[in-house]
Amino acid sequence: MATVEQWTGVETRALRLAKRMSLEEFGDHLGISDRMVSKWEERGAAVKPRPVNQAALDTSLAASGPEVHERFVRLTNSSSAVIPDERGESALTLPRQHHIRHHGDGKKMALVEGGIFLSGPDDEAVWLPDFYIDIFPVTNSDYERFVRATNHQPPQHWPTGRCPVKLQDHPVVFVTWNDAQAYAAWAGKQLPTGHQWEKAARGPRGDAYPWGKQPTPAKCNTRESGIGETTPVSRYHSGVSQYGVYDLCGNTWEWCSNETSPGRYELKAGAFTSPFSRMAPSLFNDAASTMLDDDTGFRCCIAASPAN
Repeated sequence: MATVEQWTGVETRALRLAKRMSLEEFGDHLGISDRMVSKWEERGAAVKPRPVNQAALDTSLAASGPEVHERFVRLTNSSSAVIPDERGESALTLPRQHHIRHHGDGKKMALVEGGIFLSGPDDEAVWLPDFYIDIFPVTNSDYERFVRATNHQPPQHWPTGRCPVKLQDHPVVFVTWNDAQAYAAWAGKQLPTGHQWEKAARGPRGDAYPWGKQPTPAKCNTRESGIGETTPVSRYHSGVSQYGVYDLCGNTWEWCSNETSPGRYELKAGAFTSPFSRMAPSLFNDAASTMLDDDTGFRCCIAASPAN
């Protein structure tokens, strides 16, 4: 990764020119004023941006294409600037994977390290602290333990109120937002925000898909797959995110914690009923909290702490 000294001054100007942006456009891109960009360019290596701005600069380069990387190297004439490839060994492109098993429901969770990431269709720079997210969606087997422990109403697709053996490792469906929230509270977790969910899927550089930039329908369970139903949560190994998280595209829509309007909550992931064009983690969807269907489930997260 480039150091602070490599990023400031003429190098900041080089990245702006490499991306072919005006001062105003580059300032908007980073979330700072154009006067701040000018100050960095004038003061050179004496400037040390705030950590959040430094992270935005690093993320901007990492999210850029090969042509921008090439222009950046030519403009800076620096052999020490490390330019990451799509799934290379840079800390920006391949976050360290750290997994734990949660004491509440026994599910494995992946660490998503804090920092800036690119969010939404316009790649807005957003900062998040460290958190853990379930590696797999909540399965029928997971949900059955919750139902037995709390006498919660079982999903309607379980005959006689018991989980069918053949569906134990499939994501639970026919759950409302309130059902998902009740499970999260029982397990000592929370539903992820839309931003948390999206960062777990897109990584620190804001890739289009969990596996990278290429639209590859074969890496997830979509309408195009022709399966027509949920699949085991560990099936799509090639579609795993950089943090080791599965099913962040396809299989089932997943409830998030953030209310988008009174009584409605955000949904992420797309589902086996959805076309691949709806799969991008940056896209928005929501539904009424009372909605339940055969293509909607959830996963949980927790804030990271020294105890984790």
